[in-house]
Amino acid sequence: MYKISRDKHTISRKNIDGNALKVLYRLHNAGFRALLVGGAVRDLLLGLKPKDFDITTNATPEEVKDLFRNCRLIGRRFRLAHILFGREVIEVATFRGHHDDDDGQDAQKVKQSQAGMLLRDNVYGSLEEDAERRDFTVNALYYDIADFAIYDFCGGMKDLADRKLTLIGDPDVRYREDPVRMMRAIRFAAKLNLTISESCAEPIRRLAPLLQDIPAARHFDEVIKLLLSGQGLATYRLLKEYKLLQILFPILFKDGEDDKASAIIEQALIDTDTRIAQGKRVTPAYIYAIMLWYPLEQRAQEMSFESGIEYHDAFLLAMNEVLSIQVKTIAIPKRFTAAIRDIWILQLRLPRFGGKRAQRVYQHIKFRAAFDFLSLRAKVEQSKELAELTAWWQEYQEHNELPQHDYSYKTTNKAIEKKPDSTKPYKKRKYSGSKRKATAVSSDD
Repeated sequence: MYKISRDKHTISRKNIDGNALKVLYRLHNAGFRALLVGGAVRDLLLGLKPKDFDITTNATPEEVKDLFRNCRLIGRRFRLAHILFGREVIEVATFRGHHDDDDGQDAQKVKQSQAGMLLRDNVYGSLEEDAERRDFTVNALYYDIADFAIYDFCGGMKDLADRKLTLIGDPDVRYREDPVRMMRAIRFAAKLNLTISESCAEPIRRLAPLLQDIPAARHFDEVIKLLLSGQGLATYRLLKEYKLLQILFPILFKDGEDDKASAIIEQALIDTDTRIAQGKRVTPAYIYAIMLWYPLEQRAQEMSFESGIEYHDAFLLAMNEVLSIQVKTIAIPKRFTAAIRDIWILQLRLPRFGGKRAQRVYQHIKFRAAFDFLSLRAKVEQSKELAELTAWWQEYQEHNELPQHDYSYKTTNKAIEKKPDSTKPYKKRKYSGSKRKATAVSSDD
């Protein structure tokens, strides 16, 4: 064990979330050991702002619940206590211990698959054992509220100084216990600009197929962290290098890697990373729509050719097929698959803007995402037609009317359409017979 006293490290309580401090002090004052652990300690030492503040303690989940009325216990695989402060959640875990397969009591608390994956693990232990059960050395650093010291049991401080990511224990065993650790290695390497150690990196390509045993719902949560945390491009390249992307998005590699698909995905991730850095909102639907676009387009063309049906109908059928394939590996929620479909369908509607069509497309809730998608396609494909179409819609948005450009693919209807002016009065429809006679009515009524 390596103890770093308060005067020899840079972590200050003023940089720790106030609610996390409340939990730490209440546990400490109740006679329990309470320490900040994991990513929060690591990020504070690196001068970063932690996203989450996780706490570990020698109190059992039930004892934690007795101390906090705003606590709920979750998890079967790992029993955890969540302390709720409005929308903020402080996660509290009891020190993990080693388990002995020959111990009958442990058999009720620990369950492993034949491949070695931990399905249940609720054996509690000491702080030292808890450190050995952590995944990476840089995540096995503890900040003790009792004396404000940092405890390092696995050489995490040295690895941080060397900018290196190292697994604790035998990498083969640790990856088999939880294959998601391979994705976490990629995420931390990209996020923190760390080099994955050779012993940690070597098994990843070999054990990548183990990710197929992970529930698709868990993959969705992990992919969000991978691609929408501000280092999407670097993460994407590492996922592809270590053969994990092929497991998560098998449809992208059905007929070998598509250079055009890679180009549009990388550009979309560059744009997304920029938006995140600027504090702007991003949505998973847009990234998934981009990643699956060329497989969709190719499948629609195949179905149209093979069945002799109209491309539009083939496109709709291909959407269902592509999404049904993808959700088997990543369980994309329906609220996002619905948005993905909208963005895709608008790619067919954007070129057909004669008459009143443009106004209806412009008012669609996913118009902006679809327009950005169209603009990205024009840039990547270097298509003159898509570039002209993008320019047309850009001018329409700026002037709020249909530009009178005579593009070859424009419909014959030249009507100019403006958005309704809510300040002008409108007339009700006139009815014959017993219906009331129409009168002009102000829009303020």
